[in-house]
Amino acid sequence: MTAIGVGLIGTGYMGKCHALAWTSVKAVFGDGPAVRLAHLSEVTPELAAQRAAEFGFARSGSDWRALIADPAVEVVSITTPNQFHAEMAVAALEAGKHVWCEKPMATSLADAERMAAAARASGRVAVLGYNYIQNPMVRQIGALLAGGRIGRVNHVRVEMDEDFMADASTAFGWKSDKGSGHGALDDFGVHPVSLLHTLLGPIARVFCHQAKPYAARPLAAGGMRAVETHDIAAILFELESGASGVMALNRSAWGRKGRIALQIFGDTGSILFDQERFNELQVFVADGPNETRGFTNILAAPVHAPYDRFIPAAGHSLGFNDLKVIECHELLARIAGSEARVIDFDTGLAIERTIEAMARSSRDERWVGVSP
Repeated sequence: MTAIGVGLIGTGYMGKCHALAWTSVKAVFGDGPAVRLAHLSEVTPELAAQRAAEFGFARSGSDWRALIADPAVEVVSITTPNQFHAEMAVAALEAGKHVWCEKPMATSLADAERMAAAARASGRVAVLGYNYIQNPMVRQIGALLAGGRIGRVNHVRVEMDEDFMADASTAFGWKSDKGSGHGALDDFGVHPVSLLHTLLGPIARVFCHQAKPYAARPLAAGGMRAVETHDIAAILFELESGASGVMALNRSAWGRKGRIALQIFGDTGSILFDQERFNELQVFVADGPNETRGFTNILAAPVHAPYDRFIPAAGHSLGFNDLKVIECHELLARIAGSEARVIDFDTGLAIERTIEAMARSSRDERWVGVSP
């Protein structure tokens, strides 16, 4: 099988995650093509050369367009700040490259629509970095729901919290700039929405309120700058299935590090999951005598594929980067023409339309339907 050439644009937190995934995917899964780390791009030639040496890329530079034009590159990983996703993804697709772009898809609905149109026109594979849906425990939730284990779902609650913006003294950064998007809605909210889409289907309508815990943040050079995005959002929603839901998002929640708490309530049971403890889930089923009923704690194990590709024993736990390796494998499967568990640009556009409806609801202070 011919090796596939990879280009990586951006080498921060998520860029390193992509690099590790590309390096590990063949060793973990054994199938699919070999991977050639062909070209890496960063903001300066010096940083690009440093990262290429660290990650193992053959070529480096500061011109991302040169990377896209490189005939050795067949698939482009885009892990830059949100506002650059659209231009880079469209350019890569128009050049005939496959694209793996981090979430959120774009900072405006118009850009997301442009990206989805470019993907359809290109015939290339274009997917987004929603790695939480790859978790074996999330897959197990899907299997439980499909098997009717908790009956008909009638209510969902989901919370996503982190504390990286909890400190009022944290300097103004690009995530507080309106150019990055709405704030918690598209920085955070896309992840819960991707889980809902995958497990329970699309959201039909929303009612949203956004808040800024700090009106301004200090500048590194001195003085203060007004915060232009919202770090907190609370949303009521209704799924297309008719189930009701509540979503709470907070980027300034002291003590929370990577929480996505999902509670799914059905007419015969409940499922609880928390991303901070993502190697387990809790299931309650309303059967048997009342005095013996209770939540069952399920630990990730080799029976929950593809956990078995990493670890041969239960309870030893996968990590965040392992989810990225799984996502990379799904991307390669889609490129090969096989069925794959991915959020492609069309589904990504549906997620962006949901986020835009939330933002519009917050502005207009009313329920808003999600455009098809």
